[in-house]
Amino acid sequence: MKTSKSILLIVSIASIGLLAFALYLQHVEKMQPCPMCIIQRYAFVAVALICIVFAALPRGAVRTGAGLGALASVAGAGTAGWHLWVIANPSISCGIDPLETSLNTIPTANLLPFLFKADGLCSTIYEPILGLSIPQWSLTWFVIFTIVLTWVAFRRSR
Repeated sequence: MKTSKSILLIVSIASIGLLAFALYLQHVEKMQPCPMCIIQRYAFVAVALICIVFAALPRGAVRTGAGLGALASVAGAGTAGWHLWVIANPSISCGIDPLETSLNTIPTANLLPFLFKADGLCSTIYEPILGLSIPQWSLTWFVIFTIVLTWVAFRRSR
């Protein structure tokens, strides 16, 4: 059975891989991220950083890190769910999204615009990837991360 630290590292690597795939979609496939996509990216970054930091700390901190990672995953899942709701109800999204203006003024958007700058509309529907839309994939991964990290946080230490 995997140790808790290795599970945290696997989750962080998966999060970083998903971010890399998002960058591929943005820069190679020209799929512009919307504000909710950017918030989901922040959630994936939070999950990855929390898992890496707590995997490097002493063994007693792993459960706390898994719990914090699970909370970040729940936040990402909520954003992905809201994104899916906006796609299903396109009248909700307007031309210039105030959320986009706010997100693009955050320092990380100015320091790393290739990763955190929102340029798209939340109601834009791109071609599905293996049958699922991008927010559906995000929601799926956030749910997986939440389940795994919650299990690590609450399982009995061995």
